[in-house]
Amino acid sequence: MPHPNSDDRPKSPKKPSNLSQEQYDRLKGEIAAPYRLLRQFVYVACGASGFIGGLVFLAQLVAGRDVASALPNFALQVGVVALMVLLFRWELRASDRSRK
Repeated sequence: MPHPNSDDRPKSPKKPSNLSQEQYDRLKGEIAAPYRLLRQFVYVACGASGFIGGLVFLAQLVAGRDVASALPNFALQVGVVALMVLLFRWELRASDRSRK
């Protein structure tokens, strides 16, 4: 025997009266993809760190100082920047898809 208060109908969430439609939509987006803004911040911070490191190792390469160790480190920094750009763009596409 079903519970007296249960329905087989799908429940549609109702917008609380104390929220504007924009605030409600933002909350729904946060529920769909939690911590999106934090992830984007981490991608930007790591990308900036990799960019600065890349500049340092590029300067060492141009100066000819310790090329054997500077070249792999420079390649690693370029890889970090490329990965962060890829992840950030992926996050933006996911954000655009969830808004539509």
